[in-house]
Amino acid sequence: MLRLNRLILNSASTRSSTLLSRQLGSHEPPSLPLLPSHHLAHRTSTRFLDIYQLGNKEAFEKERARLADEMNRGYFADMSEFKQHGGKIAMANKIIIPAMAAMKFPALEVNYSDGRSLKLPISSHGNEAGTSKLDIPKASLLCLSFRASSQAMIDSWSKPFFDAFSDSKNVQLYEVSFVDSWFLSLNPIKRLLLRIMKKSKPDGKSVLQRQIVYSFGDHYYFRKELKILNLLTGYMFLVDKFGRIRWQGFGLAAEEELASLLSCTTLLLEEK
Repeated sequence: MLRLNRLILNSASTRSSTLLSRQLGSHEPPSLPLLPSHHLAHRTSTRFLDIYQLGNKEAFEKERARLADEMNRGYFADMSEFKQHGGKIAMANKIIIPAMAAMKFPALEVNYSDGRSLKLPISSHGNEAGTSKLDIPKASLLCLSFRASSQAMIDSWSKPFFDAFSDSKNVQLYEVSFVDSWFLSLNPIKRLLLRIMKKSKPDGKSVLQRQIVYSFGDHYYFRKELKILNLLTGYMFLVDKFGRIRWQGFGLAAEEELASLLSCTTLLLEEK
């Protein structure tokens, strides 16, 4: 009987303590349902993956559009056009482009054959370190060549330009050759190529120097900005001290086109 009474008392005590704990627990604020840690990690990683895939998809679409564009403008398309116009895709400007209507020449990094680098055009906006205002030319002729076949076209413009302004300290002349191969753009290969490439030949008698430089790497978006399509022809840009394109020519120079180039350059030298 004594054992039975003890068992009943223990049961009642246990039941009372359980009931009391429940009552006390009822005064605590209700806890929010929590996801297991592996579910939370899954949701976080999925969200990150979605953002990554979104950015990657945009880059993929951009690259696909680029590939389609370049496939439409391959070597054979350039050659077909070249046979029709001989590189003269348009006539040069007859008069200077007004400053308010002129577009900026996109920044371009180039290298001399000795490895020195330079950013073109040299202008009052974003000029190179160590370049003073006195060193900024009032007019620069930039001759662009994407294939060796266009060198004769470049010469037809650059040589008369050099002869006309050889004594001017406010004019610069650059002949830029482009190397599009990513493999040749690797630093060890690039340094080796620069050693054997054509070098600028200083003319001690002239103030103006004919500077030969090279640009390595991918130039697709640079060409898109300047609307350069056919890579077999030469492109000439006359740029003012603010880096704006004030005149443009293509292919082999005609006499009247040379006259307009020299006239527009003289006007830039007279601008304040």
